[in-house]
Amino acid sequence: MAIKTASAIWKGDLKTGTGEISTETGVLKSAPYGFKARFESGPGTNPEELIGAAHAGCFSMALSMILGEAGLTADRIDTTAQVTLDKQADGFAITKVHLITKATIPNASKEQFQELANKAKTGCPVSKVLAGAEITLDASLA
Repeated sequence: MAIKTASAIWKGDLKTGTGEISTETGVLKSAPYGFKARFESGPGTNPEELIGAAHAGCFSMALSMILGEAGLTADRIDTTAQVTLDKQADGFAITKVHLITKATIPNASKEQFQELANKAKTGCPVSKVLAGAEITLDASLA
């Protein structure tokens, strides 16, 4: 079992307040986040952007593992995650994550790659935790 830790501090009200996010590894250390970065175009990060980074990273690692099980090794896997935050009757919810991945994999056929990429999409731990959202995938070989 692995337990990883992150923390957040928030000061003030929702629209004018400010926050800081940190991770135990120190990759994020007091990284600013706030309303403008989440709902407008302001400086800093936001939870959806961080979830997107986590999902893109998790998917890429899962795909690498699944490729290895099939006897393939990627030269490169480049994944972007587009996270949709929608207003609903009871507040906001992450309703969709669209993964876009382009990979360079010697000796992989398009059909095999699509099958393995879809397996990674459903099998990666971040996809599992986001099971309430629609998760879609565009996968292509370079």
